[in-house]
Amino acid sequence: MSSYPTIRDPKNDHLLTPENSALVIIDYQPVQVNSINSMPRAELIENIVTVAKVAVGYKLPIILSTVNKKNGDTIKVLRDVLGNIPSYERTAINSWEDKEFVEAVKKTGRKKLIMTALWTEVCLSLPTLDALHEGYEVYPVVDAVGGTSEIAHKVALKRMAQAGARLTTVAQFVCELQRDWNRAKTVPVMVDALVSVGAFLKSE
Repeated sequence: MSSYPTIRDPKNDHLLTPENSALVIIDYQPVQVNSINSMPRAELIENIVTVAKVAVGYKLPIILSTVNKKNGDTIKVLRDVLGNIPSYERTAINSWEDKEFVEAVKKTGRKKLIMTALWTEVCLSLPTLDALHEGYEVYPVVDAVGGTSEIAHKVALKRMAQAGARLTTVAQFVCELQRDWNRAKTVPVMVDALVSVGAFLKSE
């Protein structure tokens, strides 16, 4: 058995590819992380760090933003993965109402946005709904985001899905980017991500 000799057009593929998508990371700051009650905070941090490592490994454009910096900057473990990419500081709770943020998203030229933010019910849902309204495809990574309660998280995900958001998980995200074991260069990125989220057992 073998894959097709040529891959589908990676820029126009209806699925996520490294050439047609961008990652958005919003408000992973200490105050927000410490207020998450929809999942264990250590798991949340591990998952968003894994998402960032995947984006770096597959060379996706990454848009990073924080709100009201008295809440602290992006948590260090995540910032260390992202390196020196710019961070867009906002006063607007809805990042889609910040001019520099929206311009940065548009500058990527990508219409598929992998969206991550804290909280699910506010800083994820509001820009997701706005981006959908402007014709973007939005993919919230449900196990790398969190809300102030389990019900707040679930209701926000339901509202976004009803509006057309395409919910995904860390494992689905990385496998969708990879798509073929023959793409050997990025196989380690996929395997590390799958180990991190518990989909694969770490080999001895």
